[in-house]
This record gives sequence, structure tokens and C-alpha cells, in this order.
Amino acid sequence: MNYKLYYAEGTASMGVRVLLEEIGAPYELLSTTTLRDMPRPPEQLRINPNGWVPVLVWDDGAMYECAAIIIFLCDQHREINLAPAPNSPLRSLFLQTLVYFSSSVQTAFQQDYHPYRFADTVEDEPGIQRRGQRRLAETLQVVDNQIGEKKWILGEYFSAADIYLYMLSTWLEPSREHPALSNFPNVQRIAQQTSVRPSVKIVYG
Repeated sequence: MNYKLYYAEGTASMGVRVLLEEIGAPYELLSTTTLRDMPRPPEQLRINPNGWVPVLVWDDGAMYECAAIIIFLCDQHREINLAPAPNSPLRSLFLQTLVYFSSSVQTAFQQDYHPYRFADTVEDEPGIQRRGQRRLAETLQVVDNQIGEKKWILGEYFSAADIYLYMLSTWLEPSREHPALSNFPNVQRIAQQTSVRPSVKIVYG
């Protein structure tokens, strides 16, 4: 299967690209932007009218939303063994974690980086940002507690959830009043372990 990925540096499309590298399937990067005042490619907007990335296109289909794309790719390429099988006892934890990353952790980042999406007025935006910064600490603490002493998010089993967590860790910016990664030692440990994978080095340098 051949893939095309609408892609912008510093976005969730980087995590999907890491997974494509892990899969080893052919893929093409289609450059786009996240800047509010810059146009997006028409095909990207046809698939995702929000104008966000990642957007994945393949031979006979297309989709958006990072967590959904990761689940789809893992299920399409079971041979890479980066997600538990549907009948595995670990499947529920895998799905729960990906959705929590997408709906809670990423939303906290959005509140800080894109407060206009949540605020009624420009004057309200600083308050939204402060809440996002606090929410980052809250959500990452939940993740850190969930990991505990396990080697990976799913225990001894490295998965696409660890790739997703690494991606999120790269978005932390102390200059923006984000919590330090070191505040979450279990998250930090998994991020460091994931950072040495060849796929991550290709994408993140």
C-alpha cells in the first residue's frame, strides 16, 4: 500500500511519519502549513475541512485525526506488532491511552498554542492559555501514574502508544510555562527510550 501524508514540522503528523517509517511502506510527504493566514492544499481541505494535520491518503481512501490514523496503520500492518490484536487483553489499554492523548493531552496543548479556538474574545485568550498550561501538568501526571514502573506503556511491549507519547513530549516548552518533562519521570523514561529508535532519528533528527 502506498501512502501520502499531509505534513508540517512540529505537528502530530511527525508521529504518524515515525509510524510509517516503522512500517517500511512507501510514503510521500505532502507539505502543508498550520499557520492561520496561509492557504492549505485543496485536497487536504476536502478530506479535513478543519485544515489540520495529519491527513493520510492511500490507494482507495483517506482519513484524519492522529489517534485514528495510528490505529488504522497498526491494524493494516499487523506484522510490525506495534498494537495489540483486537482480542488481546492489552487492546483496551492501548485504545484508551491513544484516545486520552488525543482528547485530553493534545487539547491542553491546543489551549496554550491555539487559545482562539476556545475563547469568546481576544481578552479571554490568556486565561485559556493558563488553564491549558495547568491542564498539561494534570494530564501528564495521569499518564505518568498509569505507566508506573512498567518498561513501556503496555508493559514489556513497545507499541505505537510509546511513539505517540514521545511526540507529545517534544511539544513541551518551558518558555511557555509548560511543566518540565523531568516532572514526570516515567513519561521521560519512555520518551528517552523511544528517542533512540532509527525511525525517530529519521523524523526528528
